[in-house]
Amino acid sequence: MSKANVNKDTCIGCGVCEASCPMGAIKLVDGKAMIDINKCTGCGACVSSCPVSAIKN
Repeated sequence: MSKANVNKDTCIGCGVCEASCPMGAIKLVDGKAMIDINKCTGCGACVSSCPVSAIKN
């Protein structure tokens, strides 16, 4: 599994991905999702929960 990446231009900072991440790897910083690659397991929960498809594996 690959780690998730955030498209900062597409991210709307809604926080849905942060709430969906079972590893606590996502935090909102300056209104954009930031993924801690050391915590991300590539499970895809954030990818499927993002309403604007700003996160990709």
